[in-house]
Amino acid sequence: MFEKVLVANRGEIAVRVMIACRELSIKTVAVYSEADTNSLFKKYADESYCIGPSKARRSYLNIEKIIEVAKECGVDAIHPGYGFLAENALFAEVCKREGLKFIGPSSSAIATMSSKINARKVMKRAGVQIVPGIERGIENSEEALDIAEKLGYPVMLKCSSGGGGRGTQIVHEKAKLEKALELSQSIAKAVSRDTSVYIEKYLEKPRHVEIQLLADEKGNIIHLGDRECSIQRRNQKVVEEAPSPIMTGELREQLGSMAITAAKLIHYVNAGTVEFLYSNNNFYFLEMNARLQVEHAITEMVTGIDIVKEQIKIAAGEELSCKQEDVKISGCAMECRIYAEDPFNNFMPSPGKIKMYRHPIGPGIRIDSGVKRGSVLPFYYDSMLSKLAVWDRSRGDAIRRMRTALWGYVITGVKTNIPLLNTIMRNEHFFVGDYSTNFIEEHNIIEEIKKNNQSIKCVT
Repeated sequence: MFEKVLVANRGEIAVRVMIACRELSIKTVAVYSEADTNSLFKKYADESYCIGPSKARRSYLNIEKIIEVAKECGVDAIHPGYGFLAENALFAEVCKREGLKFIGPSSSAIATMSSKINARKVMKRAGVQIVPGIERGIENSEEALDIAEKLGYPVMLKCSSGGGGRGTQIVHEKAKLEKALELSQSIAKAVSRDTSVYIEKYLEKPRHVEIQLLADEKGNIIHLGDRECSIQRRNQKVVEEAPSPIMTGELREQLGSMAITAAKLIHYVNAGTVEFLYSNNNFYFLEMNARLQVEHAITEMVTGIDIVKEQIKIAAGEELSCKQEDVKISGCAMECRIYAEDPFNNFMPSPGKIKMYRHPIGPGIRIDSGVKRGSVLPFYYDSMLSKLAVWDRSRGDAIRRMRTALWGYVITGVKTNIPLLNTIMRNEHFFVGDYSTNFIEEHNIIEEIKKNNQSIKCVT
């Protein structure tokens, strides 16, 4: 087992990884930017070092500086968390070259799956149904118009690289395609070296379902069931649950088997997630995330398997701690992402100082947080403060527990999206599991926030 691990990330995921390391008796090293000098995650580490100015490209994305600190501290391995360098094939390769274990998949697996175009090709070889479209970048607007005509509108333009839905454009008519293509291509150039943009058919009212995988270096691969992540705003997940309300045991095994077959094709090792879209009784491959997912907590809650500790053990050369037949899904877990943003002002980021911070308590409640009272939220990074997850024996009970937990979550000094989450949890369509990725727009959730926020008072 490793003696010392550097966590190349910040916020709640850095805290989460450090807790897992502590439980495995591994010392940890935190790296932080000038903006995070007084951050909570520093306090969880055994050692901490400033690696640069506030802007991420000069700190959390500075591979050379992170490696320099790692070698000076004598760490055995680096955990990238998610975001920043987590799916950077070059970073994984540099770690290997410098004799540092990268706690994640190989650089070749990352390179293959971080390209959505390459991932589509892999899944096609694995016999997984993909959304109708092309497996190459669009060369010009004339070609895009021709492909869109064949697929039929609406269509979707996507950047081959980059997550979080960046560069994704839904086009409903021919007249708007050329401008949308220009926008997607400009975003692709800004976020990645891979500037490819491809086109696929837009599925009406799809559901977003994903399969969690674990694979060790001995060739053992298992899946830990499914999660549903259809509640999204601007292509960003807001609420996740495990298992999906539409999933059956038979379907879970079918999708799990597909995901494992695809992982074997690229000799995948460590934690990963294969994402699908469900539409008109069909599942289509969406993409594969070659890293730990934000929403891993809810899978841990329904399976009892600590995914982060499994990641570390796998990277240390150990076999998986369980076999597929040992994986059991128990009850329902639900997660809400708590963001520092103003739901009454077009969800603008709300940086600032937290004056009061009190998280909910009670049975079946889990908080993965990167902040505390007095924390200062810089505007340089993602605005997620924490993740609130609950577990109960049934989906209905989990929703009721989440309502109570949100009521008990108090954050002042900055605006948060808790009013949005409260509104979602009280929607009758969500309660019965009748929703899609268009849920927020379809049910006018934004308009409902004001009305609900007046009737739901938090603990003060």
